[in-house]
Amino acid sequence: MPSIFSRIVAGEIPSYRVAESEDYYAFLDIQPLVRGHALVIPKLETDYIFDLGDEQLAGLMVFAKQVALGMKKVLPCSRIGLTVIGLEVPHAHVHLIPIFGVGDMDFKQPKLSLAAEEMEEIAAQIRTALSPT
Repeated sequence: MPSIFSRIVAGEIPSYRVAESEDYYAFLDIQPLVRGHALVIPKLETDYIFDLGDEQLAGLMVFAKQVALGMKKVLPCSRIGLTVIGLEVPHAHVHLIPIFGVGDMDFKQPKLSLAAEEMEEIAAQIRTALSPT
Protein backbone atom coordinates (compact mmCIF):
# COMPACT_ATOMS: atom_id res chain seq x y z
CA MET A 1 0.00 0.00 0.00
CA PRO A 2 1.48 3.37 -0.98
CA SER A 3 2.38 5.81 1.79
CA ILE A 4 0.28 8.93 2.26
CA PHE A 5 3.19 10.89 0.75
CA SER A 6 3.25 8.69 -2.37
CA ARG A 7 -0.49 9.30 -2.71
CA ILE A 8 0.15 13.06 -2.44
CA VAL A 9 2.80 12.88 -5.20
CA ALA A 10 0.37 10.86 -7.37
CA GLY A 11 -2.29 13.55 -6.90
CA GLU A 12 -4.65 11.19 -5.08
CA ILE A 13 -4.55 13.38 -1.96
CA PRO A 14 -4.41 17.18 -2.23
CA SER A 15 -1.48 19.13 -0.83
CA TYR A 16 -0.22 22.68 -0.55
CA ARG A 17 2.67 22.29 -3.00
CA VAL A 18 5.55 24.71 -2.62
CA ALA A 19 8.08 23.14 -5.01
CA GLU A 20 8.49 20.16 -7.29
CA SER A 21 11.19 18.66 -9.45
CA GLU A 22 11.44 15.40 -11.35
CA ASP A 23 12.63 13.58 -8.21
CA TYR A 24 11.47 15.62 -5.20
CA TYR A 25 8.35 17.27 -3.85
CA ALA A 26 7.84 19.91 -1.13
CA PHE A 27 4.53 20.80 0.49
CA LEU A 28 3.20 22.45 3.61
CA ASP A 29 2.63 20.31 6.68
CA ILE A 30 -1.12 20.28 7.41
CA GLN A 31 -0.35 20.12 11.15
CA PRO A 32 2.41 22.72 11.29
CA LEU A 33 4.44 23.64 14.34
CA VAL A 34 4.68 27.18 12.95
CA ARG A 35 3.29 29.03 9.94
CA GLY A 36 5.16 27.83 6.83
CA HIS A 37 6.34 24.45 8.19
CA ALA A 38 7.05 22.33 5.10
CA LEU A 39 7.94 18.74 4.28
CA VAL A 40 10.38 17.73 1.55
CA ILE A 41 10.28 14.19 0.18
CA PRO A 42 11.81 12.11 -2.57
CA LYS A 43 9.16 11.01 -5.04
CA LEU A 44 10.59 7.50 -4.90
CA GLU A 45 8.96 5.86 -1.90
CA THR A 46 11.70 4.87 0.52
CA ASP A 47 10.83 4.23 4.17
CA TYR A 48 13.98 5.41 5.94
CA ILE A 49 16.01 8.43 4.91
CA PHE A 50 19.31 6.59 5.29
CA ASP A 51 18.10 3.86 2.94
CA LEU A 52 18.27 6.44 0.13
CA GLY A 53 21.26 6.11 -2.15
CA ASP A 54 23.98 8.70 -1.74
CA GLU A 55 22.94 10.61 -4.87
CA GLN A 56 19.26 10.57 -3.84
CA LEU A 57 20.09 11.78 -0.33
CA ALA A 58 22.37 14.53 -1.65
CA GLY A 59 19.69 15.55 -4.17
CA LEU A 60 17.08 15.68 -1.42
CA MET A 61 19.28 17.99 0.65
CA VAL A 62 20.04 20.28 -2.31
CA PHE A 63 16.33 20.48 -3.14
CA ALA A 64 15.51 21.15 0.54
CA LYS A 65 18.10 23.94 0.55
CA GLN A 66 16.45 25.61 -2.45
CA VAL A 67 13.04 25.39 -0.75
CA ALA A 68 14.46 26.73 2.53
CA LEU A 69 16.01 29.73 0.76
CA GLY A 70 12.64 30.53 -0.81
CA MET A 71 10.90 30.14 2.54
CA LYS A 72 13.38 32.49 4.19
CA LYS A 73 12.53 35.20 1.66
CA VAL A 74 8.83 35.28 2.54
CA LEU A 75 8.39 33.99 6.09
CA PRO A 76 9.31 35.92 9.22
CA CYS A 77 12.06 33.94 10.95
CA SER A 78 15.72 33.99 11.93
CA ARG A 79 16.46 30.74 10.11
CA ILE A 80 14.87 27.72 8.53
CA GLY A 81 15.50 24.72 10.77
CA LEU A 82 15.78 21.23 9.32
CA THR A 83 14.97 18.06 11.18
CA VAL A 84 14.52 14.41 10.35
CA ILE A 85 12.43 12.25 12.62
CA GLY A 86 11.23 9.54 10.29
CA LEU A 87 8.66 7.82 12.47
CA GLU A 88 5.44 9.59 11.47
CA VAL A 89 5.14 8.34 7.88
CA PRO A 90 6.99 5.40 6.30
CA HIS A 91 8.41 7.61 3.56
CA ALA A 92 11.72 9.47 3.83
CA HIS A 93 11.19 13.17 4.53
CA VAL A 94 12.68 16.24 6.14
CA HIS A 95 10.88 19.01 7.98
CA LEU A 96 11.74 22.62 7.11
CA ILE A 97 10.58 24.88 9.93
CA PRO A 98 10.84 28.68 10.12
CA ILE A 99 12.38 29.38 13.53
CA PHE A 100 13.47 32.15 15.85
CA GLY A 101 14.87 29.69 18.39
CA VAL A 102 15.37 25.98 18.96
CA GLY A 103 12.10 25.76 20.93
CA ASP A 104 10.20 26.42 17.70
CA MET A 105 11.14 22.87 16.63
CA ASP A 106 9.64 21.16 19.69
CA PHE A 107 7.23 18.58 18.31
CA LYS A 108 5.52 18.32 21.72
CA GLN A 109 4.04 21.80 21.34
CA PRO A 110 0.47 22.15 20.06
CA LYS A 111 0.12 22.16 16.29
CA LEU A 112 -1.43 25.08 14.45
CA SER A 113 -4.71 24.83 12.62
CA LEU A 114 -4.64 27.22 9.67
CA ALA A 115 -7.45 27.89 7.23
CA ALA A 116 -7.11 26.42 3.74
CA GLU A 117 -6.93 29.93 2.28
CA GLU A 118 -3.99 30.84 4.50
CA MET A 119 -2.18 27.58 3.69
CA GLU A 120 -2.60 28.23 -0.05
CA GLU A 121 -1.42 31.82 0.37
CA ILE A 122 1.74 30.66 2.18
CA ALA A 123 2.40 27.99 -0.46
CA ALA A 124 1.90 30.53 -3.27
CA GLN A 125 4.28 33.02 -1.62
CA ILE A 126 6.99 30.34 -1.35
CA ARG A 127 6.42 29.19 -4.97
CA THR A 128 6.74 32.79 -6.12
CA ALA A 129 9.96 33.25 -4.14
CA LEU A 130 11.37 30.14 -5.84
CA SER A 131 10.42 31.26 -9.35
CA PRO A 132 13.21 32.66 -11.51
CA THR A 133 12.82 36.41 -11.97
